[in-house]
Amino acid sequence: MNKYYDSLNDEIKEYFGILSPEFPEWLLEYIDTPEMERIGKISMSCGTDYSKCFNVRYWYSNLDHSIGVALIIWNFTHDKKQTLAGLFHDIATPVFKHCIDFMNGDSETQESTEEKTSEIIKNSSKIMNLLKRDGIKLEDVENYKIYPIADNDTPKLSADRFEYTFSSGLTFFRVWELNKIRKMYNNIVVITNEEGIQEIAFKDKEVCEEYINTISKLWPEWVSDKGRTVTQFLADMCKSMHNAGYLTIKDLYTLSEREVIDKILTCEDKYLSDSFKLFQEADMVYKSLIPIEEKYCVNVKSKTRYVVPLVQTDDGAVRINQISNIAAKKITEYLKCPKGGYYTYFDFQFVPYEK
Repeated sequence: MNKYYDSLNDEIKEYFGILSPEFPEWLLEYIDTPEMERIGKISMSCGTDYSKCFNVRYWYSNLDHSIGVALIIWNFTHDKKQTLAGLFHDIATPVFKHCIDFMNGDSETQESTEEKTSEIIKNSSKIMNLLKRDGIKLEDVENYKIYPIADNDTPKLSADRFEYTFSSGLTFFRVWELNKIRKMYNNIVVITNEEGIQEIAFKDKEVCEEYINTISKLWPEWVSDKGRTVTQFLADMCKSMHNAGYLTIKDLYTLSEREVIDKILTCEDKYLSDSFKLFQEADMVYKSLIPIEEKYCVNVKSKTRYVVPLVQTDDGAVRINQISNIAAKKITEYLKCPKGGYYTYFDFQFVPYEK
């Protein structure tokens, strides 16, 4: 089909085929642009691929995620504007993804990754020429939040959340198999929610319960001690490299993750390069109620990620936690679990550079 698609492993090809049995070939020209190709070198897992604390099954990039989101939107809308907005929603993602949010002190909302979306699209001559050819305006695709199928407020279900609950559970934590994803996805319909807005929903309570039972295994992983600590370390390392003059903010948006890692490992500052090597070898994150001296020790919270899907019933659209004690219990247990508020640390010392 094209170079990108041909490079995918068989499992992801089959997964994409579930999301949209008809792959929209008009999308390929937009995928084959430098700006989209760059996010193919940015991992969905916020840099955890480079830590021994995690065991990632195989590489899944922000480009893969963005295409997955676009395919879900296309499958349910067949609307080019909405589909492109979904494709472009992560085009401004920097290296190590939400690392930039942790750098900006935005670890609990994680929205600063989206700040440059419009700028990057507007500055791409290739994308803008394609949009002009197709009669689509920049304002139609620069903010996917204007399309409720693409994105909406937590804990509603959207194409973005639906995709990363599938791909994260397929490529990273392995709570899904393709046949189960197919079962979940084939039970989806777009209906009008309690606010009069379109939303992705389940046809059957039992299938939605199975979905919640599966993805609830992911929720604590997304706010885990090791995940928060790894991401904060990468944020502090990038900030230190920037403050020392070895890395620019522009680099975070133009280089690949491997290129940034090479800059860290080959920089003249041995403290920074050696600290990163210690990070690469660390396979444990520890927890403490008090700060630990002479260790890389942080106290950082993370964004609460979960969903409470709608279910289609004879009485109209109803949230799953209102009709299922099983789902309600899973959701309540997660919301009550701690998501930080204490110290976590690596068994080595690293003091980030301040200006």
